[in-house]
Amino acid sequence: MAETTATPEPCGCSCGCCAPGLFPWWILLLWGLLALILGVMFLASPGITTVIFITFLGAYWFVGGLFSLASLAVDRSNMGWKIVLAILNLIAGIIVLAYPLYSTFFLLTFVIIIIGVWACITGGAHLYHAFSRKDAGNGILGIISLVFGVLLLAFPLISAALLPFIAGIFAIVIGIAAIVTSFAAKKQVPTAPAP
Repeated sequence: MAETTATPEPCGCSCGCCAPGLFPWWILLLWGLLALILGVMFLASPGITTVIFITFLGAYWFVGGLFSLASLAVDRSNMGWKIVLAILNLIAGIIVLAYPLYSTFFLLTFVIIIIGVWACITGGAHLYHAFSRKDAGNGILGIISLVFGVLLLAFPLISAALLPFIAGIFAIVIGIAAIVTSFAAKKQVPTAPAP
């Protein structure tokens, strides 16, 4: 039986802007530049950038709640869930927009607590697998995850204060990777034949 490999199709446009199987390279470049700018902003002025980011999140929740309610005019399936989610989005959006500083403090702390609990659960699962399967690698991962989770839960305010710096570094790394990938994708774009 002959082995066949499927080659991805280009986007179908005649401009030659898309790498085969990828979205346009310039969108990836734009994404990388935006991530890079956001990362620099988080590192340069973490407080103001975080408040602005949380305010945009509140506006997104508010507008999303309005659109969810408006969508009921067209699609009434799962109407109860849509109304509940729309109301929750509207309430969260209004609270964030009315109290952006308090919301930033609360949301960052809440995210840290969620990450801490998740790290403890993951660490416990790794330790269980380490003891049941006699696997040292899982044991090390379990201990690291458990220590990380306990530290986050023990010091949620300090962790919340450090979160913008971590997000900034992460955004810069992702931005640089996206920019490099976009130029590599641009090189793979077949050039359109001259008319």
